[in-house]
Amino acid sequence: MTQWSILDTWIVIVGSLCAAACALPGTLLVLRKMSMMGDAISHTVLAGLAIAFLVTHRRDPATMFVGAVVIGLVTALLIQLVGSLGRTEIGASMGIVFTSLFAMGLVLMRQAIDHVEIDPDCVLYGAIEASYFDQITWMGMNLPRAAIINGGAGIFNLLLIVVLYKEFKVSAFDPALSTTLGINANVMHYLLMTMTAVTTVAAFETVGSILVIAMLIVPPATAYLLTDRLSFMMCWSVLLAILAAIFGHVSAVTVPTWFGFGGTSTAGMMAFCAGLIFVAVWLLAPRHGVLSKVFHRCILQLRIVREDVLGLLYRLEELPSSHELSATPALLQGILGVGPVVSTLAVSSLTRRGYIEHRSGQLHLTNQGRRAGRHLIRSHRLWESFLQKHLHLASDHVHEPAEQLEHITDAAMQNQLAERTNQPQTDPHGKKIP
Repeated sequence: MTQWSILDTWIVIVGSLCAAACALPGTLLVLRKMSMMGDAISHTVLAGLAIAFLVTHRRDPATMFVGAVVIGLVTALLIQLVGSLGRTEIGASMGIVFTSLFAMGLVLMRQAIDHVEIDPDCVLYGAIEASYFDQITWMGMNLPRAAIINGGAGIFNLLLIVVLYKEFKVSAFDPALSTTLGINANVMHYLLMTMTAVTTVAAFETVGSILVIAMLIVPPATAYLLTDRLSFMMCWSVLLAILAAIFGHVSAVTVPTWFGFGGTSTAGMMAFCAGLIFVAVWLLAPRHGVLSKVFHRCILQLRIVREDVLGLLYRLEELPSSHELSATPALLQGILGVGPVVSTLAVSSLTRRGYIEHRSGQLHLTNQGRRAGRHLIRSHRLWESFLQKHLHLASDHVHEPAEQLEHITDAAMQNQLAERTNQPQTDPHGKKIP
């Protein structure tokens, strides 16, 4: 890795400001299932830039910015109109509008390209590496213009969300409810579109029209896997966006050197790192991660098998001496229909917890295990009585549903079952209820 310089520091700052500014409206876009709206607006920015230049014959940043924001809002309005008047779903409306305006932008850009310096790579991928050299004086300091623009967009987004947090929250989750509560859902929609347009235009020069969608959507989509609260989701979105910007630039200047190359696009690596963070969270998120779900399912399955073992051992103890079976691990596997690995894990767990003990190659309940088994069998037989009495199921149809319900029955629910079934002494099969 080459020596870190002030240029690298400002690239990271500009990238972080850009990513954080995009993450705020991106969170609301993800919740409203309008993730591709940012992509649509980012593509139509070209038309806004070209129209602004052809109308004013000026290419100063303010003129370009206004033109791009206006075309962004027009894009949102046209998508809404095409969807409502043309009776098309939102995805089709976006495809119709943004491809048409993007094509128009390419044609107009072709007309303007002879009169103004336009770098196609900058249009597509941004020029964050060169942002440090385009400086303006602000409050007596020379700062990169991209830092001020992206920082200003971020502050604008933050203030708008703080002031209208409740309105954005309600309209994002339930537009019909927001209208009922006196919140104009259409106004909130176009405020969000304004935020998206301003942010997309601000980020255009930094990460380009193609990669801005990664900054808008990937961090919020990642945060969506980490929390179910909107405020936390926004905080996570901003944090993950900043991390993607930091690791993106560090990776851009280090990873290519491992393979003998000089470096690569920082904006591209920012998007790539955002994707890597998403994959990691998608796999490992505590509640919604793929591996976490598999782990929780395995834990649940193991708990059910443990309880089934306790229930089976209790039933075996109920048998008369002349019919008593040897409670061996092989017998448990055969009756419960589980594999040797799951059975071994369940028996080992119950042994460590003091619920069962091994004597002469057989499994026996301890006093603690017997109490747990009695609770499970009582729940099972009460459910059978309840299902027969209140749902009028035949006695030969109550076992299987009761076998599932017994695993979610606590003491309070057990008492309610007993009351609803008039404290029965036996179940529908004539077996004693403990």
